[in-house]
Amino acid sequence: MIHCPLDKPPTGGPTKDEVLAIAMHKLDLKPADIFADIGCGTGKVTLTAAPLVSHVHAMDIREEAYRWTCEELRKSGFANVTPHFGNAVSILSSLDNIDKAFVGGSKNLSDIITQLAHLTVKTIVITAVLLETLNIAISTLQEYDMFHEVTLVQVSKSMPLAGGFMLKPLDPVFIITGGCS
Repeated sequence: MIHCPLDKPPTGGPTKDEVLAIAMHKLDLKPADIFADIGCGTGKVTLTAAPLVSHVHAMDIREEAYRWTCEELRKSGFANVTPHFGNAVSILSSLDNIDKAFVGGSKNLSDIITQLAHLTVKTIVITAVLLETLNIAISTLQEYDMFHEVTLVQVSKSMPLAGGFMLKPLDPVFIITGGCS
């Protein structure tokens, strides 16, 4: 049995606010939507989406991410979220309907996209920092005639330097969008 909470957030997140804002815009979530947060990590995307949709399925293969998200959900009080621990492909295959999906992890990405295609998901947003992940996402989405576009997001933040301020760049992020028309 898995218990909550953890002392520190899981590695690999959370999704930066600026990237999250663009991803949410591209998802265009509606009140009737059933949403999947695949690779939910810290739960930030799940908590942002929960008040906007009918239901959220938050899933992660990493126990620490699942546990962290469980604790964040407990604190938030959202009753329309189902956390899932395990392989996303298996979890998705057990679901009947997903309208929109955010993929924040890259493990088994091709298989995840294949399962999302079988579920005829209307909108998929995938974030990637690795070129290999970008390539897998584009080629798999194209295989199912689901590829829409790639947006490269480069964010810089101000930081003090020598009595003034400079802009320090964060890692660039690819936002890949697709879905069934």
